[in-house]
Amino acid sequence: MPLTISVFSDVICPWCYLGKRRLERALDQLGLRETSAVEWLPFELNPDMPVEGMERALYRARKFGAERSAQLDAQMAELGLQEGINFAFERMHRTPNTRRAHMLIAFATQRGRAGAVVDALFRAYFEQGRDVGDPDELLNVGVAAGLDQAPVVEALNSEQLGQSVEHVEQQAAEMHVTGVPFFIVDRKWAVSGAQPTERWLEVFSSNV
Repeated sequence: MPLTISVFSDVICPWCYLGKRRLERALDQLGLRETSAVEWLPFELNPDMPVEGMERALYRARKFGAERSAQLDAQMAELGLQEGINFAFERMHRTPNTRRAHMLIAFATQRGRAGAVVDALFRAYFEQGRDVGDPDELLNVGVAAGLDQAPVVEALNSEQLGQSVEHVEQQAAEMHVTGVPFFIVDRKWAVSGAQPTERWLEVFSSNV
């Protein structure tokens, strides 16, 4: 049976990348991936981040402390390998503002390329260490994912798309979504967090 899955996430959230892979694995095992529609919705973890972002080492040290940050990165790297994700935290030098990345995803949704763009953004940031707050990097990601260059440039500077992202984030707040990834399946029931594939299989068996 086809599914509609709405996902609140941020492109700098490693748990969102992990949760995406785990969900996809469950859909593959059930033969539902090709017939399911996945909608990617914005949730900025750092809405007050400067437009230019900031040094990741400084950001993480302030948030967790340098030692705890290193431990968390090591733990996530190990979890990533289990899902075929090669987290390259040592290559990540900046924590970006993600507003424009979400604008790119919103534009890609209109063009039917959201899945490809979201996957490319996760890979760019977590596996290639690219600054996904940089408009030039976002342009490269969008074009590589099959979007035309000129419309992407326009989208990244679109006041309307920026307002759309803000509106959806306001809706998330009204729904009391306080962390990501957050999944809404068939607009009926919600799953919070990067659940293991086995848990998704149980959930689908009970509710689909």
